[in-house]
Amino acid sequence: MNKSINQQMYNLVLPEQHGPFDIIGDVHGCFNELVELLKRLHYTVAFNEAEAKFEISHPAGHKAVFVGDLVDRGPNSPEVLRLVMDMVEQEMAFCVSGNHDDKLLRMLKGCNVKVRHGLELTKAQLERYNSAFISRVMRFLDGLPHHIILDEGRLVVAHAGLEENLHGKNSKGVRALCLYGPTSGETDEKGLPIRLDWAADYCGEAIVVYGHTPVHQPWWRNNTLNIDTGCVFGGKLTALTYPDHIITSVDAFGEYASSVRPFVKYSAEAS
Repeated sequence: MNKSINQQMYNLVLPEQHGPFDIIGDVHGCFNELVELLKRLHYTVAFNEAEAKFEISHPAGHKAVFVGDLVDRGPNSPEVLRLVMDMVEQEMAFCVSGNHDDKLLRMLKGCNVKVRHGLELTKAQLERYNSAFISRVMRFLDGLPHHIILDEGRLVVAHAGLEENLHGKNSKGVRALCLYGPTSGETDEKGLPIRLDWAADYCGEAIVVYGHTPVHQPWWRNNTLNIDTGCVFGGKLTALTYPDHIITSVDAFGEYASSVRPFVKYSAEAS
């Protein structure tokens, strides 16, 4: 097995990390909203011009956890990547891979991928950046885990969520579920894969925080929380502060893309 595949097929188990964590939903290139959300969460975000990097701190020692899909569709994916890479490097954040992040990595490696669903925008935005930055992005994306287990196993973060019996497991199948979620194998009238509702049957003790499927508001169900509130589609960028379970959101500054797949509608009966 080559090194790059081996790097991607792992989870990150950090039982000694107890938080507080600010778990941030799908950013999709919404850089300005991300900076505003971090400020509302009391992070200091400063840009060091001489070193071309962000310097981040938090007065109470919080760390951010990103649920993936940093890129595509939005106006500034490269600077979202720079900020998150700097936060991870400074041990101010953790991040899991999303399906859009994974597809960007495969494109940068020269794989044959379809440049659509916002990847064409990220590609054009990255053309303004030098090869050193592109190489750094590739190394970063290549090393992202498919899910993270924190706080003695009480908290699991995966881009599309993950059922309990697969927590801590490593395989191509588990990685695919973390990136895309379970599907029926069929497609809908728009040609999109029909996603299965794994959270409806979840009964694990660990809280699972995820994104991937846009919802109008953060959606708690069966000890799981979907925090992809569709910022890039004109919704909100949302964070869960753990373990206090405080929700913080910022409204999108614009509608940058149209969602082909409709938002999942919240229903009190399903909570």
